[in-house]
Amino acid sequence: HVQLVESGGGSVQGGGSLRLSCAASAYSTCMGWFRQAPGKERAEVARIRSASGRTYYADSVKGRFTISQDNAKKTLYLEMNSLQPEDTAMYYCAAGTLGVSCRWSYWGQGTQVTVS
Repeated sequence: HVQLVESGGGSVQGGGSLRLSCAASAYSTCMGWFRQAPGKERAEVARIRSASGRTYYADSVKGRFTISQDNAKKTLYLEMNSLQPEDTAMYYCAAGTLGVSCRWSYWGQGTQVTVS
């Protein structure tokens, strides 16, 4: 079982930046970030295939967010720039296994991001 703990959330003004971190208890072949705003379904933000470093982004965040990892520290990051009010959500770290695509199995408790 993989345990995940997010940190780095907070409140920022539009155009600002935040860097989220996710500390993992073990290495996973897939890592990613999801977010959920009040009244909306959880949506994928970005994912990374840990071995290759291959990344994928939701269209809504392309060019603004960057997902990265430090495998030695078992830590996942999400650099968020040019934040907008629509980015306000609870952000969750996820881990899983790689097949044809990533299969998500583990979730963190979330960290709140508020943009005003």
